[in-house]
Amino acid sequence: MAAQACICAAAPVVSIAKATPAKVARPAILAPAVNQWAKKTVSNGIKTSAMMVWTPTNNKFFETFSYLPPLSDAEIAKQVEYIVNNGYIACLEFAESDLAYVGDKSMIRMNNVAPCYYDNRYWTMWKLPMFGCTDPDQVLREIMLCTKAFPDAFIRLVAFDNKRQVQIGGMLVHRPPTARDYQKPQNRSV
Repeated sequence: MAAQACICAAAPVVSIAKATPAKVARPAILAPAVNQWAKKTVSNGIKTSAMMVWTPTNNKFFETFSYLPPLSDAEIAKQVEYIVNNGYIACLEFAESDLAYVGDKSMIRMNNVAPCYYDNRYWTMWKLPMFGCTDPDQVLREIMLCTKAFPDAFIRLVAFDNKRQVQIGGMLVHRPPTARDYQKPQNRSV
């Protein structure tokens, strides 16, 4: 064991000197570096000062086109035409202003815990769904009759796809004149 200790003790110590880097010739004009990460990602960092914050006070939305200003009669007619021409089934629903939103008075619970239960998602149906309707004017006429019968109610048009058995769209077609829970688009954000 003593011999092994001698061999280890007699091992030479080698020091490594730091090499000085060689000077690299650089071109006179450098091309700008390309940030590969920025090319692969989306960033709104430049436009963050242009972002706005949604105002939750008196700023309620319904269904598909709620982020837009209220649809005009001509725009509603175009949507109805699209629904009917694609073979979807139109249906009208309405709810009085105080029952249109989920609240203590308008909420119905079947029991304390109901998974996948949607409070107040179903409004009163205006007549039956318009099965087999091929004329957009029939749907527009029903919207007019429902509005005349319930001028102080929210009225929405819902479209169903009977092949896939799903609701494919829904939009407000009438907002009561007494509704105070709506902000014009220019006032929705701060």
